[in-house]
Amino acid sequence: MTREEGVPAPPIREVLTITGMTCAACASRVERALAVRPGVRGVTVNLATGKATVEYEPGLLDAQELARTVEEAGYGVIAPEERVVLRIGGMTCAACSQRVERALAQVPGVTSAVVNLATGNATIVYDPRRTGRRLLGDAVRQAGYGVLPGSETVRDDDAAMLHLKQAARRMWFGWILTLPSLVWMAIPMLFDVKHFDHRAMNIGLLLLASPVVFVAGHATLTGAWRVVRHGSANMDVLISLGTLAAYFTGLAVFFVPVENYAGVAAMLMSFHLIGRYLEARARGHASQAIRKLLALEAKTATLIIEGQEREVALEEVEVGDIMLVRPGAKVPTDGIIVSGESSLDESMATGESMPVTKGPGDPVIGATINHQGRLQVRATRVGHETFLSQVIKMVEEAQGTKVPIQEFADRVTAVFVPIVLGLALLTFAGWMLLPAQLRAVAAVAAPFLPWVNPQLSDLTLAIFASVAVLVIACPCALGLATPTALMVGAGLGAENGVLIRSGEAIQTLREVRVVAFDKTGTITRGRPEVVDVHAYQESPGALLSTAAAVEAGSEHPLARAVVDYARLHHLSWPTSDQFENLAGRGVKARVQGEEVLVGSLRLMQEHGVDTGVAGGDVEAMEGAARTVVAIARGGRLAGVLGIADGLKADSREAIAQIHAMGMVTAMLTGDNRRTAETIAREVGIHKVLAEVLPGGKVDAIKALQGEFGTVAMVGDGINDAPALTQANVGIAIGTGTDIAIEAADVTLVRGNLSGVVTAVRLSRNTFGKIRQNLFWAFLYNVVAIPVAMLGLMHPLLADLAMAASSITVVTNSNLLRRSRLH
Repeated sequence: MTREEGVPAPPIREVLTITGMTCAACASRVERALAVRPGVRGVTVNLATGKATVEYEPGLLDAQELARTVEEAGYGVIAPEERVVLRIGGMTCAACSQRVERALAQVPGVTSAVVNLATGNATIVYDPRRTGRRLLGDAVRQAGYGVLPGSETVRDDDAAMLHLKQAARRMWFGWILTLPSLVWMAIPMLFDVKHFDHRAMNIGLLLLASPVVFVAGHATLTGAWRVVRHGSANMDVLISLGTLAAYFTGLAVFFVPVENYAGVAAMLMSFHLIGRYLEARARGHASQAIRKLLALEAKTATLIIEGQEREVALEEVEVGDIMLVRPGAKVPTDGIIVSGESSLDESMATGESMPVTKGPGDPVIGATINHQGRLQVRATRVGHETFLSQVIKMVEEAQGTKVPIQEFADRVTAVFVPIVLGLALLTFAGWMLLPAQLRAVAAVAAPFLPWVNPQLSDLTLAIFASVAVLVIACPCALGLATPTALMVGAGLGAENGVLIRSGEAIQTLREVRVVAFDKTGTITRGRPEVVDVHAYQESPGALLSTAAAVEAGSEHPLARAVVDYARLHHLSWPTSDQFENLAGRGVKARVQGEEVLVGSLRLMQEHGVDTGVAGGDVEAMEGAARTVVAIARGGRLAGVLGIADGLKADSREAIAQIHAMGMVTAMLTGDNRRTAETIAREVGIHKVLAEVLPGGKVDAIKALQGEFGTVAMVGDGINDAPALTQANVGIAIGTGTDIAIEAADVTLVRGNLSGVVTAVRLSRNTFGKIRQNLFWAFLYNVVAIPVAMLGLMHPLLADLAMAASSITVVTNSNLLRRSRLH
């Protein structure tokens, strides 16, 4: 059926970078604004990353309309940008640089182009969705100039660094003016010294506080005004109201009997700015996994073109190019080795520290490190198609999703700020209407809390308590509880060869009751190997050499297994002639003048070879689910080999650890029950589902779900796709670039079952951090707000506590890095 006949087009996924979000209420507002647009299928807004992931129907919306929706809600959208610095060749004067600049500026998607004649560099900022490095280079060449090697592309992660620098500048500016206010207020209190009369002190505090509140706090105040203008409220509104209420007492003191809290207003804003700065730093640590992955990319590649070596920027490498990789250098992009042998450090992809030996025909992953040999590699994937780019994309997607447990926190944050505003008004009214009763509480606490002074006027006490309520409430901690843990967890997983697609998978994986494994290629290596050698006429080495001499002429998988085993043991073998393939039974050839048969016992019987001497060995091998290959030389049985699909090195240990974590294991296979149960006994699998056809695996998973509940299915991600989809959590397992990363909820980069153990531990640890974060965020607000309403919390301490709650949540998420996953 064609799309025109009614099949809907797949949804488009757009990731928007949002500015102006300061708390969970902001994220909730943006999410609601986008969700109500016709054509939007799903929205997730991540406060920690400042990004909104939107799925929408093509034709009904586009990225520009989504951006306008965000702006109408009172926030901003940053267009995706990359910055590249090109080294230009051939420029001799200012006219040259202007010509190159004009040529670059005319390329669609280029935001700005600046060419520096003195350095010979062109700095271009562009939208990577509309143009790329090659188009920019073409524009330079068409203008009559060249692009030299050594140019550099920079992804626009600078926005986070810029945000951090701005937060630092605001913080330092605020404190430069706040510290004099603090000293000025402290000296009279501590030493009973009055340098100025009361009126001069009030004016001085007001003058010092004004730039702190209105200049350093400008972003907070404008953020509050923006959301209020759109009929909403967020954390900025609470801070702004609290700070302004304290600030205006500095004016009111000249007209009504009230304490001057202008200095307190400056400190409130300055403490708030410290909190914002520390939070930005902590978020930066939480998202460092992406930056680590980006830093792994090679910057240049050495191509072999017509026998000549030429260094080019990584972005100029195309599929089919032959790359030279010297010892100690990074493999520039995914490819296949065409010549040379070496050991490669693939830990960036698999988390495995041991180097892997590779030679001609073997695939290599871009950004892995070549240890010793000189390699020539043919590029097979470039740009956004590479393994590393897919990993980065998957980590970003996981960080942009939600965990089901977060839904309750989202419902709370949606109404949190209005409730706090109501409580602040209630607090003010309570202190004005019931001052005697509330003073009694303050009087009890006064001996223990030096900032509590029940002798102040009713208005002062009402303002004191209301401001504390406004600044102590913290929806930020609720909003950051889940996404920061997800950010760290997804990044930690990628560093350890576990790629998690969504937050939902993290929550579901910890609830798994049974892990079902496909056998071939999952528990076993997926290729036949010689596991038993029994020689009756000559040494095992001589037997293998004879067998390899004959099997070298065959392409059968069992023949390949024999040859590979002989090669693994560094054996040599003579040449053979008169090779004959005996379909379904084996092969025959002459080796050093003697007829040699290699094949089944049936082949031996057909040629009159007595196999009685091997009776006991054959029975034992067949009982262990081995395929028996017999070798006869000169009409006599020379020996037998046992061939099997060998177990992966860590299968037994991994399955034992899965049992230790309280889960049941099952194996799905198309093999006969005898073979399946033999494998299951070897590795310790609880339950065997044998003789399951590929189409029956979905029904097998359904049966396990009915018996046990939540099921995780581990398969190769390609042949087992329907079963992986049916399982509550699908885990694709493979090696390197062969993995279908899109196939499952969780992808294990290494081909080992220990990755399943790592994934479950990561899931449990990450979810544990999420629960801890939500618990402390809720507990903080439940305890702190009533204390502030009773007038027992100084606004400065309230502001510190609010900032500390957010920082604590983010720091707790970062502690996830210390988890022991292996």
